[in-house]
Amino acid sequence: MTELLTERSGRVAAARKLTRRAGRDAAGLFLAEGRQAVSEALAADAVTELFATEAAAAAHADLLAGAPVRLVTEKAAAGLSETASPQGLVAVCPLRDVPASTLATTPPQLAVALAELNDPGNAGTVLRTADACGAGAVVFGAGSADPFQGKTVRSSAGSLFHLDVVRSAPLAPLLAEVRAAGVTVLAAAGDGEVTLPQAGESGLLAGPVLWLFGNEARGLDPALAALADHRVRVPMRGRAESLNLAVAAGICLYASQ
Repeated sequence: MTELLTERSGRVAAARKLTRRAGRDAAGLFLAEGRQAVSEALAADAVTELFATEAAAAAHADLLAGAPVRLVTEKAAAGLSETASPQGLVAVCPLRDVPASTLATTPPQLAVALAELNDPGNAGTVLRTADACGAGAVVFGAGSADPFQGKTVRSSAGSLFHLDVVRSAPLAPLLAEVRAAGVTVLAAAGDGEVTLPQAGESGLLAGPVLWLFGNEARGLDPALAALADHRVRVPMRGRAESLNLAVAAGICLYASQ
């Protein structure tokens, strides 16, 4: 009978440290929880260790066939989870940071930069939307949520493993570099001088394009927005004061694809 690892196991204790950013940075690793995230991590050959409860291993036997799974107790699995209802299936994965300079040397046709985006759920939704719209990279500017924290990884629904991810990047110098490389930088702003339909009609969305989105409450810092080629607004016919950040990003990225 296979002995189950408990929360006191050295391997489990080491993995539990990855629920904090300091632990992730020190180890160069992060956790991906649940079937969808683990499936994408396995497909990307990005799993260094895999923990599962006996129930989860049985429920996901098709996914885990041939994978080196370490069976753990329910309590140990709960310690690796950042949710109220642990799924009992957690992968340890290498951080997927890429240098910000990559966007200037080999710019993708579509990329996203996030300036001080705070909500990890929004961060994961933007990652998922960017992936769906064919973006090649998402940049998390300095002061933004950590893309490798649990809620962001879950919200990305595996898309984190499909894109280049840059985190804690100083955005001002990056915007200058990508513009010099021929990338059009578009800042999403409620008072933008160009509407999204006008941007499409004039060819601004043809690419390569980097969309710049700001903080959920404050929007973009005017000094940062001024570094973009154009400030673009989404026209609204109703009386809503503004759009949710992730929704606005979805509209802009869908138009760009």
